[in-house]
Amino acid sequence: MTQSKTDTALEHIVSLCKRRGFIFPNSQLYGGLQGAYDFGPMGVELKRNLISTWWRDVVYRRTRMFGLDSSILTHQKTLKYSGHAETFCDLMTDCRQCKSRWRVDHLDPDNPRCENCGSDDLTEPKPFNLMFKTNLGAVTSEASSAYLRPETAQGIFTNFKFITDTQPAKLPFGVAQVGKAFRNEITPRHFIFRVREFEQMEIEFFVDPEESDQWHKYWVEERLQWWVAQGLSAENIQCEAQTGDELAHYARATTDILYKFPHGFEELEGIANRTDYDLAVHSKSQDTLSPQSKVSENPDSTTRLAIQHTETKNWQIPFVIEPSAGVERGILALLTEAYHEETLDNGNKRTVLKLAPHLAPIKVAIIPLAKNKPELITLAESIQHELQADIDGPVVIENSGNIGKNYRRHDEVGTPVCITVDFDSLETTTSDANLINTVTLRDRDTLKQARIHKHDLLTYLQQNYFNYRYKPKSFNQ
Repeated sequence: MTQSKTDTALEHIVSLCKRRGFIFPNSQLYGGLQGAYDFGPMGVELKRNLISTWWRDVVYRRTRMFGLDSSILTHQKTLKYSGHAETFCDLMTDCRQCKSRWRVDHLDPDNPRCENCGSDDLTEPKPFNLMFKTNLGAVTSEASSAYLRPETAQGIFTNFKFITDTQPAKLPFGVAQVGKAFRNEITPRHFIFRVREFEQMEIEFFVDPEESDQWHKYWVEERLQWWVAQGLSAENIQCEAQTGDELAHYARATTDILYKFPHGFEELEGIANRTDYDLAVHSKSQDTLSPQSKVSENPDSTTRLAIQHTETKNWQIPFVIEPSAGVERGILALLTEAYHEETLDNGNKRTVLKLAPHLAPIKVAIIPLAKNKPELITLAESIQHELQADIDGPVVIENSGNIGKNYRRHDEVGTPVCITVDFDSLETTTSDANLINTVTLRDRDTLKQARIHKHDLLTYLQQNYFNYRYKPKSFNQ
């Protein structure tokens, strides 16, 4: 078998995603909706697996980590004081020839031209606010306006006091959230990499200001290690510290984890030291808390967002370390890494997704060798019933009768192992009594096959495929 892992063209991934039920264009029957995609049966399983793995590894495998699911609808004053209302903008320019619109920072700074028609006849850049605004209730007015949240972080900050009042929270501690965010991107691009509706996996980790630098370093290393554990090659990952004008107005430091997407190295996850800015801007009585960030007075807030120091008993505003990853970007990175085209020893070619088994949409495919043999179907169903009770994810029966096509399909959706139930599995048709109730396991990546008794299947699969365990670095190390 000849393996090939060259730079994967995006169109190959897009084609596979549509053909095999991972990701579909939204509303295609009406011509599509730019920058919007729907996750199909395979895509929703991959997405669920990525999110649940992240939640288990960053929340359940740690101490002093709490969860939150805040509202998508966001109070206008939240975004006023956070700075989004004024600063959450991109510069845009219009092409006078073809009327298309572009983000200025996506064009060549030395020779800006329209990416659609190539014209350099562009308008002067002007700011474009990226937030989606709406109105609550039956009356449309400025007083009733609200926003679809542009990030999940603000819901954590505005709920800070509720969390510290109801949970055993002492520094350092974190709040994790997975949820939708919305940005009215000027030019969505690169498939699901840059879209207008997306999900974030985000932690706001609250620390003593004097320890913020070391915690920032901790989370950069931890998040890099986690992505490698999901199957991304270290060779395709870079870390880049933002400098100067790249830094957000609230940030003391930001390190981006970059992945080699089909269009080049771009951000997969950012880890920011947001200082005490976010809690300070939403807090009342700021003058009594002496925040280090320069923030405007907030006469609208009813709550002091601070925590009592365990030793001095003084009230202080903690610093925030924020690891923030996009779910869609994570999925695109995993698909890019997993996509392989191979030439088999017989000259046939195959496309295979070498996803980590714990992320694979389908865990096991059981294939009866003949679809018109009831005894084979019955045995396959009994195996499915036994495995499904203990394997976290779909165990399916493929009953098309064409085993070659079944193998190809499951190679393309990333199923790590296929189980073939054949005539030797049955007492009535076997040529060898030792093979009764045995089945053939075929490995997705190596194509090697092994004969296993059905009673040993679960143990074999758990030991060789479904054994993912992530051990994060201790907070105390």
